[in-house]
Amino acid sequence: MARTDKPHVLVLGGNLGGLTAARFIREQCGDAVSMTLIDRKPYLVFIPNIPIEVMANRDPEDSMHLPIHHILSDDGIDFIQADVKEIDLENRRVRFVPSERLGSAAGQVSYDYLVLALGARLAYDRIEGFGDYGRTVSDSYYGDKLRLYLHEGGYQGGPIAIGSARFHQGDRGRPDWLPLSKSACEGPPLEIALALATWLQDRQLGGPPTITLFTPAEVIAEDAGEEIVQAFLGMMEEMGFGYKNKTEDIRRLTADGIEFANGDSVEAELKIIFPNWEPHQVIRALPVADEVGFVVTDETMRSVDYENVFAVGDCAALTVPKLGAHGHQQAAIVARQIGKDLGRVRAEEADRAFQPEIICMGEMGHHKAFYVHSNTWYGGDISIFKMGYIYYALKIAFKEIYFHTGGKPPSWGVPLTELLAEHHV
Repeated sequence: MARTDKPHVLVLGGNLGGLTAARFIREQCGDAVSMTLIDRKPYLVFIPNIPIEVMANRDPEDSMHLPIHHILSDDGIDFIQADVKEIDLENRRVRFVPSERLGSAAGQVSYDYLVLALGARLAYDRIEGFGDYGRTVSDSYYGDKLRLYLHEGGYQGGPIAIGSARFHQGDRGRPDWLPLSKSACEGPPLEIALALATWLQDRQLGGPPTITLFTPAEVIAEDAGEEIVQAFLGMMEEMGFGYKNKTEDIRRLTADGIEFANGDSVEAELKIIFPNWEPHQVIRALPVADEVGFVVTDETMRSVDYENVFAVGDCAALTVPKLGAHGHQQAAIVARQIGKDLGRVRAEEADRAFQPEIICMGEMGHHKAFYVHSNTWYGGDISIFKMGYIYYALKIAFKEIYFHTGGKPPSWGVPLTELLAEHHV
């Protein structure tokens, strides 16, 4: 990395939150900053579309990986493939170990601005029996493992259970408008349940009655808002899905099913699980973290304790649920804030606060998808729930735009998606 007299922006994390933030910062700040991004892998995994690949019998590793080195290089952003080992906020430096090959010696890099976008640790290893009996779609490895199980004869047609372990959310610094949640994100369980029900019907292996959805919360997908949740539950009851709520947590998985913390259980040959999202230890140890370990920020995603530190995506305490749409909005906010500090963005534009909305599109099979746009959980008045072919097309299109632009969708991309989704009849 060439040393310059420009402020140095260091982004930790290169998936949806980090890559988007890095590219937006370059767009807002131009050549007024030097930049470095660190991630343990040289590619982004486009997690939202993994269920589509699984159902279509395509290996997610072939289609959901976006190499990021050349994208960053073209934007004048240095890339270090490494594991972050220590963050020294007082001295403004980060210690890392290159991850391309084992045995690398530690290095360090200094910064003027730090953007924490390391995501969260998906705690499958905290669920007893998951390694032997669990399945999921939260990364390309597990997605392909489920694909092979479904399409190459592993699944024998028995009952299926899909749901979440308990999410532990911090309370320190939590604003009044942000509710406490018992699940990290429950759009994916609904999506995989609907898509898998169609897959079962097409193969005469069953359908909705084969599947039981479960949640640790009072109701599943509570963040979508009461009106949409009731519509979902009514539709799924009519279709014949099983449903268990208030399971509290997963106690363990067995060959025959799932045992819950509330003493209940469910029989299941196939168990598709979404775990607790835990903060990474390297962030949990920081003074900017809440009592669980997520980064406390104000509503411009700036640390309340260190004005040169920002958080984006799943590692931020304000990101509840852990939803990609939140990270996208936060990345744009952080870019404007740094641009404001450097005199390149007007304060009235830069200081537009984070206003969380649930924006979610989930596959249902047969090239259909559902679309949710809601902010009622946060006290707003938006509550839109639709289904159809166009929402599947939009879900595919956003991934293609994201890959084509290398993590910097045009400013009109998200508004156009909402316009098409919400005004399509």
